[in-house]
Amino acid sequence: MKRMPLFSKSHKNPAEIVKILKDNLAVLEKQDKKTDKASEEVSKSLQAMKEILCGTNEKEPPTEAVAQLAQELYNSGLLVTLIADLQLIDFEGKKDVTQIFNNILRRQIGTRSPTVEYISAHPHILFMLLKGYEAPQIALRCGIMLRECIRHEPLAKIILFSNQFRDFFKYVELSTFDIASDAFATFKDLLTRHKVLVADFLEQNYDTIFEDYEKLLQSENYVTKRQSLKLLGELILDRHNFAIMTKYISKPENLKLMMNLLRDKSPNIQFEAFHVFKVFVASPHKTQPIVEILLKNQPKLIEFLSSFQKERTDDEQFADEKNYLIKQIRDLKKTAP
Repeated sequence: MKRMPLFSKSHKNPAEIVKILKDNLAVLEKQDKKTDKASEEVSKSLQAMKEILCGTNEKEPPTEAVAQLAQELYNSGLLVTLIADLQLIDFEGKKDVTQIFNNILRRQIGTRSPTVEYISAHPHILFMLLKGYEAPQIALRCGIMLRECIRHEPLAKIILFSNQFRDFFKYVELSTFDIASDAFATFKDLLTRHKVLVADFLEQNYDTIFEDYEKLLQSENYVTKRQSLKLLGELILDRHNFAIMTKYISKPENLKLMMNLLRDKSPNIQFEAFHVFKVFVASPHKTQPIVEILLKNQPKLIEFLSSFQKERTDDEQFADEKNYLIKQIRDLKKTAP
């Protein structure tokens, strides 16, 4: 039986596809008259690449061709070029690049993830994707690729411990709603996916991170403020972050901020603030400054909590927690000097 060649005449092999794609991206970069033809060639090459990686309805992806294509992508530096030139590629092409990138990132050989290793050695890829939030036409595509990277702990670690991590505080406040929301989704993923890594990161960078975080909690943007409060509640209630919680609830300025947020004009923000506030009150190891604030406001707090969000009649857990906090505050005693 005659063996079929791996690539028929009409189908170019991975090396050819990569070369054509690189050459045509170079034409697009020049932005001269030949861009229409180049744009068409880029689209065709991306389609061919996607077919090798994902297969078609009729056939599975050919293992050997996938391996060759991955190697060509690394060796030629095309992975970097595709992200650098993403703005020049048409709408469908941008979607293809995202699919190709995420597919090659998930590829495993045994326990190894070659693309994760490649990006770990070329971390500027991660920072190019992160900076994509500054370019509206590619922001959401970069977000999808960035979240795929964050699934892998070595790549999440590079971003967390970089100076660029703090750019998230700027991106989640962007005026374009869908880009700010996407940036927040990535930010949240980064702070909740790899528990042990994140606890270590937050402990090492507590002061700078929480200083930036406080600004988000006081944001003029309702969505940012609410999401940030919700995430804060999630972070300090996670058992991996016990040391962070202990530090956070020992600071009187944090308690004062939550007490102010309990009075926010938005019931949703009040509700999220309640879930952080309860940690201060319920802690059996309150610091003296915290006890003093609660004692100073004891009658006011009891009265306030008694009528706080009474309309939540169907939420039994909330009612129980509220009653528990009222009891805790009522039972506080001044310690003898």
